[in-house]
Amino acid sequence: MLTIEKYGAIDIGSNAIRLLISSVHEEEGKTTRFKKTSLVRVPIRLGADVFKDKRVSEANIARMLDTMQAYQLLMKTHKVVRYKACATSAMREAENGKELVQLIKDQTGIQIDIIDGKDEAAIIAMTDLHQLINTDASYLYVDVGGGSTEFTLYHNGNTVTSRSFKLGTVRLLNNLVPDQTWNEVQNWIQEITRNYNRISLIGSGGNINNIFKNSGKSMGKPLSFLYLSSYYKLLNSLTYEERIWELNLNQDRADVIVPAARIYLSAMKWSGAKDIYVPKIGLSDGIIKSLYNEKLKNK
Repeated sequence: MLTIEKYGAIDIGSNAIRLLISSVHEEEGKTTRFKKTSLVRVPIRLGADVFKDKRVSEANIARMLDTMQAYQLLMKTHKVVRYKACATSAMREAENGKELVQLIKDQTGIQIDIIDGKDEAAIIAMTDLHQLINTDASYLYVDVGGGSTEFTLYHNGNTVTSRSFKLGTVRLLNNLVPDQTWNEVQNWIQEITRNYNRISLIGSGGNINNIFKNSGKSMGKPLSFLYLSSYYKLLNSLTYEERIWELNLNQDRADVIVPAARIYLSAMKWSGAKDIYVPKIGLSDGIIKSLYNEKLKNK
């Protein structure tokens, strides 16, 4: 007998806050299916406050409360049976982060978990990455966010190592990433990948998804280093307004896409990767999977 339940995942990032609602289809003897029902994204850019002033501003607290109220109502009308809300880099560093979590709980009923970089990487690893990864190949998985980037090395289908760095698009836009951080990332990637002959990148995050969509490539086909490099040059040759008009980018995407492309290109260069695969996955997909795994554990 087929059973269908709806799960909700709220990803409170440094650039945007997303709500993913997925339908979970279960039938005895068959593989469970996860179908995206709705995805809503509000570009609040918490990191712009926090990485400079160490606090979420009053204006963004008000916007965040409105957003979470709206998400609570959306989950209610979709009849979501279980949800999880995870906050990442900006909320980790905000001095008023815990107060804000309590305020949102009191006013909307939504409980937020502030997770660290390792938890973030582990949740992302719960996604359908294993379907993409050839068991006899090596991959560097790169998830670029507004406040941090998570890197995970996979070899023969297994996780070799994982690390989170304070290298994010919103930080870079605000000139808040010292050269030392870039050097640390470079040294770490070169060190962990030097014993592997052929490595491909797997990229996730809204920016690489957007670049992939504009490439016209079919799903499952990778982008080459050459393509990404020429697209990065194109982005740099255009003004912010031209990127919005000519590349049809959203306002909150047209600036962060440039530092994001730089991070992916740097990771490709340092690991020697010639290709980058772009599955449409991220933290919210991992949260949905983690909710399902919790349900199975408690059965």
